[in-house]
Amino acid sequence: MKLVNNWGSKMLGKVYLVGSGPGSKGLLTQRARAVIDDADVVLFDQLPGEDILASLPARAEKIDCGKYGGKHTLEQDEIEALVVDRAKEGKTVVRLKGGDPFLFGRGGEELETVQKAGIEVEMVPGISSALAVPASVGIPLTHRKYASQVTILTGNEDPTKPEPALDWKLLAQSRGTIVILMGVANLEKIAKVLIKNGKSQATPVAIIERGLRKDRRVTTGSLDTIAGAAKKAGVKPPAVIVIGDVVKLYNPENPDLIPVE
Repeated sequence: MKLVNNWGSKMLGKVYLVGSGPGSKGLLTQRARAVIDDADVVLFDQLPGEDILASLPARAEKIDCGKYGGKHTLEQDEIEALVVDRAKEGKTVVRLKGGDPFLFGRGGEELETVQKAGIEVEMVPGISSALAVPASVGIPLTHRKYASQVTILTGNEDPTKPEPALDWKLLAQSRGTIVILMGVANLEKIAKVLIKNGKSQATPVAIIERGLRKDRRVTTGSLDTIAGAAKKAGVKPPAVIVIGDVVKLYNPENPDLIPVE
């Protein structure tokens, strides 16, 4: 049910915080498809991928909020202000994000802002790239032989700063799988700090670029070689980094296990 705003008779719109999944239209949820198709305004970043972005409704206002070459098209506070402003105009607003909005997608911040503005909001979860992207190339995050736990972390933080938010010693000692999102820029530092804290330098690593897009690519190595391999291959974000013995199960000769649609 829509809410009445400060102008009395005019109705507020509704905001949907939508996860588009790992880049394949086939893994876009039915709920996400329905709210996107009904949107008056779509604020999107670059992570959903070209196929999903090309399917946005022609009648909708489309606002690019992506980050390109390390530079933001719009800052976070500007994005949140636009979401609120368009909803106050009575429009149905979709904030479209890659993966899932609540997993390193700043969806929590946007939810707080919209709620504080008194606007109705609905969360539409997406299939996280942290899960789907490794699966698509045959890397299970858990396996009875190799790993019984998974840790998902952001690679945005510099692990060499004086007081890192992450406990790298604990991570290095873990026998489970480590999945890193947004870690390409800090890959070399991350590998070095894990080795310094006791992780075996022979630990297998895989980098899967571009999710479930048609130009997806996988680069493999060990903790002591992966930074060099990534540099040689010209690895660029977006990419999911998987660290752990489950990477041994990756076979480049296998076909894609999740079709790219």
